[in-house]
Amino acid sequence: MSILQCGRFRLDLTQPKVMAIINLTDDSFTGDGLHGDLSAALRRAERAVEEGADMLDIGAESSRPGAAPVAETQELERVVGFIERTRDWNVPLSIDTLKPAVMRAAVAAGADMINDINAFRTPGALEAVADSALGLCVMHMQGEPRTMQDDPRYEDVVGEVAAFLEERVQALVAGGVARERIVLDPGFGFGKRTVHNYALLRDLASFGEGGLAVLAGLSRKSMLGAVTGKPVEERMPASVAAALIAVQRGAAIVRVHDVAATCDALKVWQAVS
Repeated sequence: MSILQCGRFRLDLTQPKVMAIINLTDDSFTGDGLHGDLSAALRRAERAVEEGADMLDIGAESSRPGAAPVAETQELERVVGFIERTRDWNVPLSIDTLKPAVMRAAVAAGADMINDINAFRTPGALEAVADSALGLCVMHMQGEPRTMQDDPRYEDVVGEVAAFLEERVQALVAGGVARERIVLDPGFGFGKRTVHNYALLRDLASFGEGGLAVLAGLSRKSMLGAVTGKPVEERMPASVAAALIAVQRGAAIVRVHDVAATCDALKVWQAVS
């Protein structure tokens, strides 16, 4: 897919897009959660845009392994407050949530994408977004955040993830969602062992064979620590390398913490591609 319908925007995906992670959470796995501090989130978002971010992804509930749910009222307050302060920035705003009430509020406040780790399976989620123009990121997750890393198992991780995503695409289309609004995310680190994550990265191109855009979120994850031996705060070089590999394998959007370094790496890649 070369064009993604994303709320107020029609994004040209012939060149990869960098999505900056803005964590309003209390317990981000990277330690960069802003505990609902809106002013700090706005400063981080402004810096990300200055560094070259094409999109902002705002999360107010951690999805790290073992994460506890956040109260809906708290998530609503954080998300809506951020959208209201940034919707005039002329940058697509993605909201990372699995709660239908938060989705509805994000639509009303002026968001451009919903990034749902639960793939719009929560009752009411599809109905909350179907009639909008928002982009919808559909992610695979085995289990749920509190327990997903306890004992993930697959016979064929690439085939099983692909089948799940295809089933969810069909459900969205049947619910009235145009295919040009849909983005696929294989869900690196969400109910996967290291070997599963690298199998998905190796075969990432296969997820785009149906013509839909693919998003890859590898930034600072444990799969990188497993091969480098580095703690989360020292995984920037590995994260940039992983983002570049993902783009080379067809990812249209990379979701990252380290915007400036990722943008520089992609500029060099684009100069010779």
